[in-house]
Amino acid sequence: MATAATSVLPELDAEGFARWRAGGGRVVDLLRAVGELGPVAGFRLGERRVVLVTGAAAVQQVLAKRTEVYVKRGHRVKPLLGGGLLCAAGEPWRRQRKLLQPQFTGRGIKAYEPQIRAAVAATAARWRAAAATGEVREIDADLRYFSLDVIWRSLTAHPLDPETHRRLVAAGEGFAAIPAFAPATGDTEIDFREANEHVDRVAEHAIALAGEAQEPGLVQVLLQAAAELPDYTERLVRDELMTVVVAGYETTATALSWLFLLLDAHPEQRAWALAAGPAGSAERAAAIRALVDETLRLYPVAWLMPRYAAEDDVLEGCPIAVGTTVLVSPYLTHRDGEVWPDPEEFRPQRFLDAAQRPSTGGYFPFGLGPRACLGAQFAVREMVLLLEELLPAHRVRVTEAPADTGYRLTVHPDGPVRAVLHAEGEQERRAENGLSGD
Repeated sequence: MATAATSVLPELDAEGFARWRAGGGRVVDLLRAVGELGPVAGFRLGERRVVLVTGAAAVQQVLAKRTEVYVKRGHRVKPLLGGGLLCAAGEPWRRQRKLLQPQFTGRGIKAYEPQIRAAVAATAARWRAAAATGEVREIDADLRYFSLDVIWRSLTAHPLDPETHRRLVAAGEGFAAIPAFAPATGDTEIDFREANEHVDRVAEHAIALAGEAQEPGLVQVLLQAAAELPDYTERLVRDELMTVVVAGYETTATALSWLFLLLDAHPEQRAWALAAGPAGSAERAAAIRALVDETLRLYPVAWLMPRYAAEDDVLEGCPIAVGTTVLVSPYLTHRDGEVWPDPEEFRPQRFLDAAQRPSTGGYFPFGLGPRACLGAQFAVREMVLLLEELLPAHRVRVTEAPADTGYRLTVHPDGPVRAVLHAEGEQERRAENGLSGD
């Protein structure tokens, strides 16, 4: 039973809406305006009631503690991913998560680490060749290729091939077109139909490769489930394969693109991370992990997480009526000065100081609670392994950065990230930063 309300829910008024429309009408600007009203605040879109939750305590209630009240209803990518884990609910979701969870935590990630390292080595070789010629690279494209290569190797134990890459990129264009908070358009539906053609062919190819692989991959885990569990159909294998690709591809690559943009603007932070300890040390790994964590604080890729109020409730003393759309935004919570000191500053050191970290609900780039992203540990591990290889070897000088940020299903640089890669060994780096050798 819900606690009695003690406050009136603050709502954006007509004047606030007018200012928002005059400013360009972007969804992110609407939510910023609503967020300024308090940790729980609302607005109306016609007859639709919407509440934005940004306060850390209220976030925890919605995503972790009262999941029977704040439920996930469908997903905009369901036409592409079908019954995969991202879109599943209820008992099918619990069954599928139980099957997949061991693959993405602890020992499971360790088993896939050779595949991650192989993709890291291939990326490092491409960057060494580019540094030798001084060519301008679209590093966001390189990072997307790396991310897909990791996923494909983990699924099939084979490196990514050009035709699969082409099909996955084409399918990803449909995914990238989906708005985070708006009715899907007819154009998006057309994109899904085209994307599904590519997805079906890729799934068939993955299943065929899995039968040839000398080493086990995730596809074999899914095929074994299909052979043993009556509810685990061939169609569900296809949906789960593509859920892994979609959930892991754009998110990891986008986070890495933001990280290199941030390091270009703050080169002292790269120097700090590399000076934390020698190559392979726990100290350097922790500093690089802090770079990743701080990037995800400023640019959590899944920036908006919608829920539906299945019954009346109260958040922070404010009434939440049944049927309300409840939006949780790590992007806004992570930039809240009440939660994070100097929230707009890129300061990775804060993640090495337990006193500077907020309570649960203040940092959740991969979500919270039972529906938190299953691949979070895997994603962070692959990013750290790549950065341990690339950061000491290259200074990345961005020559052309996107002028704007895109806010759709992901928060992403709205255009290519072009850069020149400068080769740099450990001794050269230490000399440049005034550090003596042994």
